[in-house]
Amino acid sequence: MHRFMLGFIALLLTLPSLFAQGKIARPSITGIAEVDLYSTNLKTAAAFYTAIFDALDSSVDGHNWANVSQMADGVEINFHGFCAGQNLKLSTPPNSTSPAFLREIAFAVDDVKTMKKYLEVRKITIEKNSTEQYFAVLDPEGHRIGFFLSSRSAPPSSGCLRIIHAGFVVKDRAAMDHFYKDILGFRPYWHGGFKDADTDWVELQVPDGDNWIEYMLNIPATADKKELGIQNHFSLGVRDIHVAEAKIKANGVASYDGPEIGRDGKWSLDLYDPDGTRVELMEFTPVQKPCCSEYTGPHPKP
Repeated sequence: MHRFMLGFIALLLTLPSLFAQGKIARPSITGIAEVDLYSTNLKTAAAFYTAIFDALDSSVDGHNWANVSQMADGVEINFHGFCAGQNLKLSTPPNSTSPAFLREIAFAVDDVKTMKKYLEVRKITIEKNSTEQYFAVLDPEGHRIGFFLSSRSAPPSSGCLRIIHAGFVVKDRAAMDHFYKDILGFRPYWHGGFKDADTDWVELQVPDGDNWIEYMLNIPATADKKELGIQNHFSLGVRDIHVAEAKIKANGVASYDGPEIGRDGKWSLDLYDPDGTRVELMEFTPVQKPCCSEYTGPHPKP
């Protein structure tokens, strides 16, 4: 009887946690809100990105992209002219020898307060710099993942730029799947490899939109800064890669790789910022059958 009572009391103590997990529904995650990069020369990086964005954006004539802000720990530059309020942020790294210059990927959610509770119940630690509009966590491999209130976003206008995905090196796919798929609700979009039988890239779409993240798999633990700059990247959607190429060339961008049709069946080309971080221009939809697997989610729209 004594043992039974102890077990019954233990069950009662766990009920609040079990109830909380069942009661708190995950808020909507609608897309990428912001990509944060480190830059060792903000002036040079700002000129690089402005040249690309000015060339590709057709929604506003003479748009002033860069907003320079003086922060307590230095200067940051926000590029704020993307569709639906998306943002690219540059800041000075705390350590210039840092191997990875992708600082954070942040997602738009419709309820920041509930999202915090949802993750706390699942034992995910919330960073201390959280506000009513934003908070951040670390995923199982230490990538910083932020959440912004989606109301900060404005409706997209015709011809504006859109960040459609961001990718990063992943070592333990199972652990990352538990975080992104089981907890956050991300959905499979496509996976493939350099060879048909391999899986070198796994793409997962946000649960309530068409943006995605990309696992960059099978990267050696000894990868240097150059290699990590290639793997840790973000992508801008374009209607026509050849038109986009002509526009960036006309705006003074002379160095890039491609265009080419990737294993995913989409046209793309790659540029590299002054610190070696890859910026991919990618068409919204494939032009041929992809290798390795079929797409299982909707393609983003211009």
